[in-house]
Amino acid sequence: MTEPELSPSAFRQTAQTLEDEIAKVIVGQTDVVRHVVVALIAGGHVLLEGVPGLGKTLLVRTLADALSLRFSRIQFTPDLMPADITGTNIIEESETGKRYFAFREGPVFSNLVLADEINRATPKTQSALLEAMQEGTCTVANQVYTLPQPFLVMATQNPLEMEGTYPLPEAQLDRFFFKLTVPFPGPEELRRIVTRTTSMAAPSATPVADGPTIERMRDLARQVPITSAVADYAVRLVLATHPEYELSPGMTRSYVRYGASPRGAQTLVAAAKIRALLESRMNVAYEDVQAMALPALRHRIMLNFDAEATGVSADSVIARVIEAVPTTGF
Repeated sequence: MTEPELSPSAFRQTAQTLEDEIAKVIVGQTDVVRHVVVALIAGGHVLLEGVPGLGKTLLVRTLADALSLRFSRIQFTPDLMPADITGTNIIEESETGKRYFAFREGPVFSNLVLADEINRATPKTQSALLEAMQEGTCTVANQVYTLPQPFLVMATQNPLEMEGTYPLPEAQLDRFFFKLTVPFPGPEELRRIVTRTTSMAAPSATPVADGPTIERMRDLARQVPITSAVADYAVRLVLATHPEYELSPGMTRSYVRYGASPRGAQTLVAAAKIRALLESRMNVAYEDVQAMALPALRHRIMLNFDAEATGVSADSVIARVIEAVPTTGF
């Protein structure tokens, strides 16, 4: 039986309820939580970056608690092997004594996969997630297995401690829908965190949505119309991150080695459609594209040596691009 189509009001209510459940456990981090929900609805993967102790892992576990989905956690370490992620064929013996190969699924066969400290594993192990993140499949011994849907990888990494880590290659970074930087809490938020975590009753989230509901929300988001003018604006933003583009601002030409990929434009539009629905609009506005630019593009821009030497970040380049690119035509 086909599920009935979700209404825009039900879409907003479900998303708001999900955010409220996460807020029962996670103090503050409103923007991070909103962007995680947007990525979940869009079917995109998320890279969470922040110093230790900011609740990155707790956020992912809380999201899993608020959803009736299968959850698994992979702790990435230098000795982790690809088979520890994908699963492997093992020899089993039947009742008649005949031996045969049987596939045992790895933790990647879940709806929500937490890749904790993903940059601590070797590139060979990191690449085990590439096919899963892009195709939603997993190949083991020439056999292709389909992963459950919805499928979402949420990876965490610490930007400070680089000793013994393996930075993610650009090809894998590009497969993440969003890269979110988790900020340090302010005084009031830190006070609430201390009070909440040192009391007798530990708060927890209860399931408020399931897989079919998320799929219906995704279907509705894809139906949100976007005018050619707004779509062109998203394209111009991405092009303006490339130093060779004639309309790129001076900051791009000075500090960017290579700009955002076509996936950046796809992410901008998909995320902007979801934000429009969350803001009670059935059409995409310029402000929706601008609001999604930082998480969608910051990990897709390769800065040059001059940027690193002078302390210029990808966020500052994107902010300048938004200022410089007009909302009207090519």
